Amino acid sequence: MLPILDLHDAATDATTFRAALREAAHDHGFFYLTGHGAPQETLDEVLRLAREFFALPVEEKNEISQLQSPQFRGYSRLGGELTNGQVDWREQIDIGPEREVIPDAEGYWNLQGPNLWPARPAGFRQAFENWSDTLSHVGLRLLRHWSVSLGAPESFFDAAFAELPATLLKVVRYPGSADRTQGVGAHKDSGVLTLLLVEPGSEGLEVETAEGAWIEVPPVEGAFVVNIGELLEVATGGYLRATRHRVRAPRPGTDRVSIPFFLNPALDAVIPIIQLPPDLAALSRGVEADPNNPIFNTYGENAWKSRTRAHPDVAQLHHGIEPTQPASAY
Repeated sequence: MLPILDLHDAATDATTFRAALREAAHDHGFFYLTGHGAPQETLDEVLRLAREFFALPVEEKNEISQLQSPQFRGYSRLGGELTNGQVDWREQIDIGPEREVIPDAEGYWNLQGPNLWPARPAGFRQAFENWSDTLSHVGLRLLRHWSVSLGAPESFFDAAFAELPATLLKVVRYPGSADRTQGVGAHKDSGVLTLLLVEPGSEGLEVETAEGAWIEVPPVEGAFVVNIGELLEVATGGYLRATRHRVRAPRPGTDRVSIPFFLNPALDAVIPIIQLPPDLAALSRGVEADPNNPIFNTYGENAWKSRTRAHPDVAQLHHGIEPTQPASAY
């Protein structure tokens, strides 16, 4: 079982909470978070809206097809995303900050632009824009606690998020399958940290342990599942290590709905490197080297790598990028 941390504890005993936060991210890269302040009725609302969207006819969902978006926003059909070159069995909507397109953008600046919002269900856009704002605040609170726990000022990461953070929200459904095992393949997240809301009773999320085994991560009532991304691994020289995880395709007759929120800095932000205290630096493992999946300290480069690999059809259609590299999920 992964650690369960209560953010309320930070107000009464910040030192103990910060130590537990640091060790959870060092030992596991994953933990549960309660006391985050998001009301249960809000959690229920976004899950309900997700269900209502996925119940729409496929023709209506395809009205906001990601194939219409150079920014990789909107609805991705079943089988529309890849991980490690293999098809993921899920459908989803990708939602980012609502901004103007940059004229004549190059590279990762193509990720900035508008969303594609569904006409139904009613209230979808407002609910998920509010949800993104709520989770941004939770994520930044965690980052400030991590900074202090690692010997840095509380504001250490603030500048990277001060202007135009490139957050990403996914609304995801994994249908049951008798002949598929990969809901989403094993991967690390490319940003700073992820806050995941999972529908109660869902199955399928697995995390890789340091020994190479895979453990189940079931939902905990009222809690987010939190994991760190590659940029926190970079920022701490590997003391905090992004952990591989995957989702098994659900059993036939069942499905899984989840809403991951990715807290990311500005596209051109270079993640600062923490000078760790000697006792922590001695435990740093270095940034994991993988020639097929380079980690960049500029967030936009990491994001562009992930998006173009995971959605080669969009990358080819809008950006002329041939799908020659193995895919890596976001």
